[in-house]
Amino acid sequence: MTFALAAIIGGLIILVWSADKFVDGAASAARHFGMAPLLIGIIVIGFGTSAPEMIVSASSALSGSPGIALGNAYGSNITNIALILGLTAIIKPLTVTSEVLKKEFPILIAVTLLSAYLLYDADVTRLDAIILLAVFFIYMGWTITIAMRNKNDALAVDVDAELNSHPPMSLAKSLMWLGIGLLLLMASSQLLVWGAIEVAKFFGVSDLVIGLTIVAIGTSLPELASSIAAARKGEVDLALGNIIGSNLFNTLTVVGIAGAIKPMSVAPEVFSRDIMIMSGLTLLLFLFGINIKRRIEGGRINRLEGLVLFSAYIGYNLYLFKTAI
Repeated sequence: MTFALAAIIGGLIILVWSADKFVDGAASAARHFGMAPLLIGIIVIGFGTSAPEMIVSASSALSGSPGIALGNAYGSNITNIALILGLTAIIKPLTVTSEVLKKEFPILIAVTLLSAYLLYDADVTRLDAIILLAVFFIYMGWTITIAMRNKNDALAVDVDAELNSHPPMSLAKSLMWLGIGLLLLMASSQLLVWGAIEVAKFFGVSDLVIGLTIVAIGTSLPELASSIAAARKGEVDLALGNIIGSNLFNTLTVVGIAGAIKPMSVAPEVFSRDIMIMSGLTLLLFLFGINIKRRIEGGRINRLEGLVLFSAYIGYNLYLFKTAI
């Protein structure tokens, strides 16, 4: 038991650290090869920040632990909205732009409903996985096309500034960190999954509960740290967009990759409880944005609404542990 807990803690620490190095190496290498900052932001950093979820879910599927694979994906989405955005809004109210309300939110809601439709039978078939991945690539192509038409795209400017804030790396060093980061991502994910399975066996709870809680929080640590740091600095304008992007990646690619590797059957609670909670939180966040936008131009998710989200997260986890024991 002690070794399993150490494996979880050590695996999470290495996972978060290696994901950061992987993103740094990949972004720097992409810049050496002449990739535009916009594409680095959408493709390289987008995939890189979701790498922990993707690698852990893929490892879980290969290990025959579908509960951890899906629990990690949907638990991360719940954590992103209720815990991360909730805490961030409590620290500093979140800006809700009209672009997010008109484009990003409807897409996230549509993808969430698609996921609910495909998993109503608690099975992830290869066809389901192909549909999710196909939708993701269509979304990526559309996003890149729209963004490339905007010469002053905010994401491109933000990524360029972020890249310039780091010391430049040679191509060789970039590729070195890219390789080391990827290898450590795979090794730490295996360690984390093994520890999570052993802890679930020891306490007599399902691997789904472990995936929804411990693993989901662990793989969401980069988003949590960056969002809270941005809130403390008063730089929260992109926090909502980053979380929406992360949830899209999780719902489409994390579940899609895991299902493509190995079709999965999970407990019916994944649909009746977890996907429903994830869908409800997504709709609630959208309603917060609409209501505020109608009242105040340049609306915000205020501290009270952040507290509602955070309280929902605490209540959900208390319910999970109460019903699991």
